Amino acid sequence: MTVQLKEVSKTYSGQFAVDNVSLSLEKGKIYGLLGSNGSGKSTTLKMIAGLVKPDAGQILVEGTPVNRRIAEKVAYLTELDFYYHPFSVQQTIDFNASQFPDFDRQKADKMLQFMGINPKSLIGSLSKGNRGRVKLVLALSRRAPVILLDEPFSGLDQMVRESIVRGLLSFIDFETQTVLITTHEIDEIETLLDEVIVIKNGKFIAHEKVEQVREEQGKSVVSWMKDFFNEEKESV
Repeated sequence: MTVQLKEVSKTYSGQFAVDNVSLSLEKGKIYGLLGSNGSGKSTTLKMIAGLVKPDAGQILVEGTPVNRRIAEKVAYLTELDFYYHPFSVQQTIDFNASQFPDFDRQKADKMLQFMGINPKSLIGSLSKGNRGRVKLVLALSRRAPVILLDEPFSGLDQMVRESIVRGLLSFIDFETQTVLITTHEIDEIETLLDEVIVIKNGKFIAHEKVEQVREEQGKSVVSWMKDFFNEEKESV
C-alpha cells in the first residue's frame, strides 16, 4: 500500500478532528475524500503530508513513518493561498523546482500551457481562479508517489473546472502515483475517481468503489451520498 493510516486520531481543544481511523490507499488510484465542512478532511490530508502530527496511531507512506521530511514523497496542494505574491509564475515554478528534486519542469511547462497561464504574469496580479490553476501545476508537476489535493477547484468557474478535470488524467502517472482529493465539486470529479471515502465527525463511515456504486446500485456518487446520509439519519 502506498499510504496506510493505522488507528489515527487527532484532537483540537479536546474535540476529535479525526477519530481512530484506519485506511489503506493503493498505487495507481484516485480517491475522493468526501464530507461536510469540519468533518476532518483537511486534517487527514495534513497528517499524511506531515504538517500535523497525530495524537495517536501511525501513518506510513511507502512504508516510511510520516514526519516533516515526508514532503520528499508527498505533493500537497493546500486550499490556502500560500504564494510569494511579488514572484512571477515562472519564479514560483523555479522556486518549487529548487525545493523538490522530483519536480518536472517539462511537465510544468505543458500544464501552464494547458491551463492558459502566462509564466511572466505576477502571482499577485492573477485572479483567485488562476492562482488555483498555478497551485495545481505545482502539485501535479511533482513525481512524488502521493499527491494530496485539498479543494483543488476552489475559485474556478464551472466551465473552467470541467476542462481542467478532463485534462487532469493526462498529468497523473498511474504507474507510480496515488491521488487523494477532497472537494465539494463531487459531480464534476466523479468520472476521475476510482474509490470514494466518506468522513463524518472525524470517522470514515463509508468506503466504496465508484464502479460498484454506479453498476450495482445504479447511482451517481452524489445520489449515493445523499441516500447514504438519509439512511443514516433514519437509523438514529
